[in-house]
Amino acid sequence: MVQKAERVTAPQIPGRNSTGRPVGNVTRGTTNPNRMRRVDRWLAGPQAWRLRNAADPLVVDLGYGATPATAVELFDRLAAVRQDVQVVGIEIEPERVRAALPLQQPGLSFRVGGFELPVAGRPVLVRAFNVLRQYEEADVPGIWRLVQDRLSPGGLFIDGTCDEIGRRVTWVALDAERPLSLSISVRFGSFELPSDVAERLPKALIHRNVPGEPVHALMQAMDRAWLECAPLASFGNRQRWQGMCRTLRDAGWPVQDGPARWRLGELTVGWDAVAPLA
Repeated sequence: MVQKAERVTAPQIPGRNSTGRPVGNVTRGTTNPNRMRRVDRWLAGPQAWRLRNAADPLVVDLGYGATPATAVELFDRLAAVRQDVQVVGIEIEPERVRAALPLQQPGLSFRVGGFELPVAGRPVLVRAFNVLRQYEEADVPGIWRLVQDRLSPGGLFIDGTCDEIGRRVTWVALDAERPLSLSISVRFGSFELPSDVAERLPKALIHRNVPGEPVHALMQAMDRAWLECAPLASFGNRQRWQGMCRTLRDAGWPVQDGPARWRLGELTVGWDAVAPLA
């Protein structure tokens, strides 16, 4: 059962709150196999250097949901990058952890916890998908800071949201100091306009998709560029998406990565270009 959401104002809390409970609320727990494939592909691709260079290859899947399928998939994908990776699936609901225990194996474990991250050591990667979406926007900075303070040098925290089967996905990447980027990844054929992904923006941005806010300007610029690149559709949506990304970059948007990522239906921009206005 999902408990009534409590406000999470935890940046000053070292570990657990005053009641001794894990920091956070029980989420709905909705999950599906292969739902996180797009963000995992990014972590095992352009961000793989973080895991390769880590003194301690500790990774946390925070709030993996009612079933541990996505935590197992994360372990399998990252083990291809570094065989000695240690993935810990953390859930605030004890029954979900008990159900996952039979799937433990060397390099993969599960435990009860929340945003305090009850693990020994500092993780190099923390993935929290469809978790912060169920909190108040005002809680996000405190939650971010609580997790960021646990990262290892060079570590990365991923706060993301996706649809039920991972066709429309967005995530914010943060290091220990600040947000770095916003990534958007979509399956071709799952949208009419790129801005359809707006309903899956992370909590920090979803309510900011209104005129005057930078993320709204990005959504509008994506749509315009997508429509301008319509002639490329005869070569396939992959070519059209790449054309959209080039158009955005040429217009001055801080587009990261390049065609190898764009062709996957992926777009990453620097956070400063979409950060909410005060």
